[in-house]
Amino acid sequence: MSDRLKALREKRGKIVKEMREILEAPEKEKRDATTEETQKHSTLFADQDKLRVQIEAEERQVELDREMASKAGETEAEKRAREAAAGGQGGGDTIEARQMKAYRKFLVGGLRSLNDEEQRSLNAGSNPDGGYTIAPPAWMATLIKNVDNAVIMRQRGTVLPALTKSESLGVPTLDADPDDADWTVELSTGNEDTAMKFGKRELAPNPMAKRIKISKKLLRISSLPIEQIVSDRLAYKFAVTQEKAYLTGDGVKKPLGVFTASNDGIPTGRDVSTGNDATQIKFDGLIEAKFAVKGQYWNKASWLFHRDGVKQITKLKDGEGQYIWRQSVREGEPDMLLGRPLDMSEYAPNTFTSGLYVGMFGDFSWYWIVDALDMQVQRLVELYAESNQDGIIGRYEGDGMPVLAEAFARVKLG
Repeated sequence: MSDRLKALREKRGKIVKEMREILEAPEKEKRDATTEETQKHSTLFADQDKLRVQIEAEERQVELDREMASKAGETEAEKRAREAAAGGQGGGDTIEARQMKAYRKFLVGGLRSLNDEEQRSLNAGSNPDGGYTIAPPAWMATLIKNVDNAVIMRQRGTVLPALTKSESLGVPTLDADPDDADWTVELSTGNEDTAMKFGKRELAPNPMAKRIKISKKLLRISSLPIEQIVSDRLAYKFAVTQEKAYLTGDGVKKPLGVFTASNDGIPTGRDVSTGNDATQIKFDGLIEAKFAVKGQYWNKASWLFHRDGVKQITKLKDGEGQYIWRQSVREGEPDMLLGRPLDMSEYAPNTFTSGLYVGMFGDFSWYWIVDALDMQVQRLVELYAESNQDGIIGRYEGDGMPVLAEAFARVKLG
């Protein structure tokens, strides 16, 4: 674990401790929390959430550094030994490593912070010829990876890059098991079964696209990689659109979301409101939701809430007075709730009103995603020549849906 990652974790731990002290003070003094205490707890929650995001980004960077070292054929120990032999100056670094170092420096201090060698390592041609500072390939790989990490459902779900044509993918389902076997005699085969039924879920290539126009002059004179930035933001917005659909999509020319009640996905029979009240998630309600899912799914199951829901959960205690939310303390480990990982999405429901969904517990590997066309970015040079612009088009085709209802339980307010 890097020193920076360790410091971020320690800082978050101190904030979480202070949050709990604020909650415990009114309880010990047998009084209600003051407005000032409530506001301070909210502020601290926001602070620790920002640190959580920073920690996750740092963990991804640590993983990328390890991957780069591995690809270069050296271990971390070998890398330290090599740098020590070079006087701590990173001598013998690959071109890719030098580009990464220069690009990080560029992001912090701009072009003026780079020396001549660093500028040359990031330069693509001269400005009069349309040159600009470019991100190294390793940085682009990080950007692409970060998009997937920001979309929780693509992390937890099962992604099937299966469709190569404009056709649907039929997923066979076992809608009803056969009845139990019959106790019988040696030469008898038991009663004929009529209960077993098969069905099928259809995953189809739903297209998604976005078109952006950029000034050729801006592309030519800018010291920043404008085209790369636009492509990055397109990728991010495509990821956000997918995330929204995977959570709340209605299944009409888009994925079917886990928070959408449907007999084709997760029906209302998987809703759990017992134990919650009309405006708040309760400890008993979370227990009811967890035990609504068979224990066989628990090893891969996780929780999913909006951060507003997590904010309520951080205040809940079990019957022994212990907080049920556990802050992560190890690298790569998420926060925990009732022994299972807790994920947050800005696109999960967060309206706390009677009868509405506010969270979910389940094995999200039973949410299947099929990509008929990976995200592609196309540059149009001639189409907008009269307006002195270039066009950038992003395209994607795919679908997604929950394929096994019993693997999920939706948390609903009473």
